[in-house]
Amino acid sequence: MTPALTPAIVAAPPSLEPSFDTLGLVEPLQRAVRAENYTTPTPIQAQSIPHLLAGRDLLGCAQTGTGKTAAFALPMLQRLSETRRPAGARKMRALILTPTRELASQIDESFRAYGRHLGMSSHVIFGGVGQRPQVDALQRGLDILVATPGRLLDLMNQGHARLDSVEIFVLDEADRMLDMGFIHDVKKIIAALPAKRQTLLFSATMPSDIAHLADRILNQPVRVAVTPVAATADRIDQWVLHVERANKRALLDSVLKDRSIARALVFSRTKHGANKIAEQLARSGVAAEAIHGNKSQGARERALANFKTGRTRILVATDIAARGIDIDGVTHVINYDLPNVPESYVHRIGRTARAGNSGIAISFCDHEERAYLRDIEKLIRKPVPVVEDHPFRIEAGANGGGNRAERPQQQKQQQQRNGGRPRQRQRRGRR
Repeated sequence: MTPALTPAIVAAPPSLEPSFDTLGLVEPLQRAVRAENYTTPTPIQAQSIPHLLAGRDLLGCAQTGTGKTAAFALPMLQRLSETRRPAGARKMRALILTPTRELASQIDESFRAYGRHLGMSSHVIFGGVGQRPQVDALQRGLDILVATPGRLLDLMNQGHARLDSVEIFVLDEADRMLDMGFIHDVKKIIAALPAKRQTLLFSATMPSDIAHLADRILNQPVRVAVTPVAATADRIDQWVLHVERANKRALLDSVLKDRSIARALVFSRTKHGANKIAEQLARSGVAAEAIHGNKSQGARERALANFKTGRTRILVATDIAARGIDIDGVTHVINYDLPNVPESYVHRIGRTARAGNSGIAISFCDHEERAYLRDIEKLIRKPVPVVEDHPFRIEAGANGGGNRAERPQQQKQQQQRNGGRPRQRQRRGRR
């Protein structure tokens, strides 16, 4: 059962149309915002920034793509700029903890862009690369550190990173930290922070472990929620194509002949599968690259850069690798493999329909994935429309659509493969 959180102020939507001019930001930040072509703040920015400027703790229920980085970065920069420290005595004053290398890099880029007129120093540290430049940056001194938990804890244990001067702490994507097994590292890092600080926690979902953590580390927080956790963007058209597993690669080739698919993320359940899909597409003449945890940091950054600039039309990713991808202009998300955790579907398709654009999510569903589809439809509270007219179509079953039960013969075959036991689907346990 989710615990009752510490009493909090719930941020209400403003009654008038907000603008960055009315949020209390100083002129250098407004200038940076204009340079980024931001005009109207997103709901989470409008609801969060005034409270964060006042020094309140915050509990934010928000997914990527809602503008949450600017929602915490802008007020953080302003508060830090109000009390300067000599460059020679510069110690870490703000820490942002995030689960993936890609997301850490993007947050650091945002801080540099928003703080360009304030003279604040920031750095990003993560694993998978040599630590010497990161140690040098910490020794020179900095205002803002963006980090992944594992590498930061390593540097703390080696005596290179001290957190005793941190004034503002942000725990971003807390539920993903839990999913990736980082929660114990996170707790060790939090234990090294000063008791007196401003704390912000963001999570797309609120499992009980994260709710307990929020209750422990936040002090009378403002609570901000934008878009229901299980909701999918209204501007995303969702479709499912029923297909035999053996025909998925041929179906992907067929689907990608549609030139309206200008920039697509293709999701694979495994790293090996992502490599195979990218290799198949390359052999078919489609510009594609794979991104996953076994790739070197340099290879991941090159793949992301090529995808951003349009040199690569298709980026094939696993769930964890894609978590930090926040790129405008993704026209399609293609679920080559349906996720076995239904919340992952929501996170995946949220990579499209960014910055006011529309988007399309296409899912391939074989016989053994139909139970996953049913779980997804239960979560999003509506059926996913079926595309009947494609060259590899198979019948969805007696009742049609994704809600169909497996045929008895399929169930019998599956039980025989499992030694007579009913198939056990992998599900995320209750936390």
